[in-house]
Amino acid sequence: MSNSPDYHHNLNQKMTLRLREIMKDLPSFTTSFFIAMENTSTILTRVNYAADLRIFFQFLVREIPSFIGRKGSEITKEDLGKITVDDLYLFLDYLNLYTAPDNDEKFIENHERGKARKVACLRSFFKHYYRKGVLDKNICELLDTPKLHEKAIVRLEPDEVANLLDIVENGEQLTEKQKQYHKKNVTRDVAILTLFLTTGIRVSELVSINVNDVDFKNGCFKVTRKGGNQVMLYFDEETAQALSNYLDERKERGNYELASPLFLSMQGKRMSVRSVELMVKKYARIASPLKKISPHKLRSTYGTMLYDETGDIYLVADVLGHKDVNTTRKHYAAMSEDNRKRASRAVKLRK
Repeated sequence: MSNSPDYHHNLNQKMTLRLREIMKDLPSFTTSFFIAMENTSTILTRVNYAADLRIFFQFLVREIPSFIGRKGSEITKEDLGKITVDDLYLFLDYLNLYTAPDNDEKFIENHERGKARKVACLRSFFKHYYRKGVLDKNICELLDTPKLHEKAIVRLEPDEVANLLDIVENGEQLTEKQKQYHKKNVTRDVAILTLFLTTGIRVSELVSINVNDVDFKNGCFKVTRKGGNQVMLYFDEETAQALSNYLDERKERGNYELASPLFLSMQGKRMSVRSVELMVKKYARIASPLKKISPHKLRSTYGTMLYDETGDIYLVADVLGHKDVNTTRKHYAAMSEDNRKRASRAVKLRK
């Protein structure tokens, strides 16, 4: 990760190059589709759609008789009209299990959410060329969306939150090797976990923060949300103290600059999303071994605690950066686990 203060600009550049690399494997006519998407999508969405389309065209030249023997990049706009609804359903079945194009021994599986995203991609793709007059009909309108089963919300209970923070602070139950790293990173790790649990920030937002994005006087910091919108998130005194302790330590070590990343790796570089995920997992598996806790689950924990305290679903949606309050309502305003626990004690077979 770059240490440039313009983190998002660097990330967009990296993703743009990634998109161009993937598009080398796609038919040249698909360029118009991605240009049309620019004003309504993020670069990450376009990269994901390009990867999905590459899989689709690879499927056509591997499995559909009229396309076998050709390269995916050789398919033309006229060929789109030859694709049938049955071909699309065969593609969904293909996604259950297929081999990587460059390695016949590597098997790839797509579950319901992976399939749903690829269906969404194909719908946008065929709709674009139908509107442009390339296709006489949009066969994707006849394609059913794979059923998505609701996932149970995994979050920490209040006592587990306290236990997690205690473990981060004292390093108990860590291996001897982990304890060596813990001594060097404890103030940083406490600051990160505290920030997750008191603001509900996304991990991608957290790693993008620079030191000069934090305003201690007003108790807030600037983040760039999905879609590029910048907002101010506010923190409490406990979070302010955790951040201050970490930055004071940075000053003592001589690696403090206003334009530098807020959270640094041991190599003095901006922490990556992956490194933060691994750090959270390291502590969480001790605090709550039966739950798979990730930064996103800490975000769910904060959202649940905030809703329980306020009962204001619109406030929770705003703070978490949800564009659609229904997304928030689905996750946080449904029958709570506390209610289900209470229900389990309500009926007595033998009084």
